[in-house]
Amino acid sequence: MWMLRSSEPSLSFRLLPGDVRTIGRATGAQFIVDAPLVSRLHCRLTLSADGELSVEDLDSTNGTFVNDRRVNGLTLLQPSDTVTVGRVVFEIARI
Repeated sequence: MWMLRSSEPSLSFRLLPGDVRTIGRATGAQFIVDAPLVSRLHCRLTLSADGELSVEDLDSTNGTFVNDRRVNGLTLLQPSDTVTVGRVVFEIARI
């Protein structure tokens, strides 16, 4: 299992193997983040059956960043990485 946590605003999301979840402001997103600069459907998180977590930007207006670098295509995540969506910074942990 993996977890995404942000402190401002205080949010936490869990992912289980096989999960595919979107982050965004829209009610259609699985992880709703109602914050400035977050697109309706901002990015997609995929946790494969073998435990690899990846993020992909969904053509968001302001981009998705991993460790302060803009995501282009599918990007694998590691524990302690940060994912920035709008102004919200998530810390990634494997639990």
